[in-house]
Amino acid sequence: MQEDKACLPFWEGFRVADLHADEAVVRVQLHPQELDELCCGRCGQAAGGLHERVERSIRDLSMLGRTVWLQVQLRRVCCSQCGTGMQQVSWLDRHARMTRRLAQAVAQWCAKLPVKHVAAMFDLHWSTVREIDRRRLKQFVEALPEANPRRLVMDEFALYKGHRYASVVLDADTRRVLWIGQGRSRAAVRPFFESLGRAGCARIEAVAMDMNTAFDLEVREHCPRARVVYDLFHVVAKYGREVISRVRVDAANRLRQDKPARRVVKQSHWLLLRNRSNLRDHERVRLDEVLAANQPLLTVYVMSEQLKSLWRAACPWQWRRLWKDWLSQARDSQIPALMQFAARLKPYWRGIVSRVRWPMHTGQLEGINNKIKLIKRQAFGYRDADYFFLKIKAAFPGNP
Repeated sequence: MQEDKACLPFWEGFRVADLHADEAVVRVQLHPQELDELCCGRCGQAAGGLHERVERSIRDLSMLGRTVWLQVQLRRVCCSQCGTGMQQVSWLDRHARMTRRLAQAVAQWCAKLPVKHVAAMFDLHWSTVREIDRRRLKQFVEALPEANPRRLVMDEFALYKGHRYASVVLDADTRRVLWIGQGRSRAAVRPFFESLGRAGCARIEAVAMDMNTAFDLEVREHCPRARVVYDLFHVVAKYGREVISRVRVDAANRLRQDKPARRVVKQSHWLLLRNRSNLRDHERVRLDEVLAANQPLLTVYVMSEQLKSLWRAACPWQWRRLWKDWLSQARDSQIPALMQFAARLKPYWRGIVSRVRWPMHTGQLEGINNKIKLIKRQAFGYRDADYFFLKIKAAFPGNP
């Protein structure tokens, strides 16, 4: 191909000096147009002169199913502000080994497919595709409007196997994931409150969470106006594990000599934990039979329903009456597991009564946690936690 006739619009400021194509690859050699003004690639200002010429191999978008490689002759220029550096090229980023067109196409597909699939589609290494996707996510997250939350939801999710967790903070009003960090201790969540600043912490009015002491203490330290609201689901789940399951096991152990009755009690695990309204007719009959034959099980089951009523109180006075009645009945039950649970729950009464003023729960975040698990499964896990957290923030930018 003749150099003086090889002018194409694909690569601004350059001309095609040579081109070779086979069944799989197209190789193009580009030389700069000498009449173009030299500009510094860092500051964009006109350069003082030419320092040297270098060649660089660049990947471009495929053409007709063929991989395109560019052998580009670039110029290093002398800038009065930045010193010696590479010239400015409109279709190529600094230090890049692929064109902006290819990087943009990869980023667009990363929003739809896992990194591994996009890497196979464009015949790129997965780490290269991941870095492009990381830049896309970072730009998207940084472009979001500044958050001014007033109500928060805090929870945790499993990051890896082996009791490795991450903490999530959600804006309860906009459903935007504000922050994610590894761990679930006070030190792990402290960076979020430090990033809010004193004014941002003073603006927080309520925070919904499970009965996590670390979250509770950190909120009280940094957000003096905030009221902690304990979530009903987590308290009832804890009651089921520590009270109902314990009493059921004890009842089964007392029936070692009566194997048919023992089998009925052992098989009633999920019947006792599920809401009665969600049971079928035959399951309700089985539940009634189990409760009628075991007075301790009947007691803790009824106490579970009364515990839920604390979150349905219409006013603080009604809540106080229900709370005192529940504590009194727990003490009088003479069931060790129930009495121990009531003693442990008593110091958390402020977070329970706050539900009357702030009808909040962690249900929003539980749904988001399910989507987080889906994101993790699609990639078969993430080696880079920061990249994973960017994925989550971009997936939940909040409602306008």
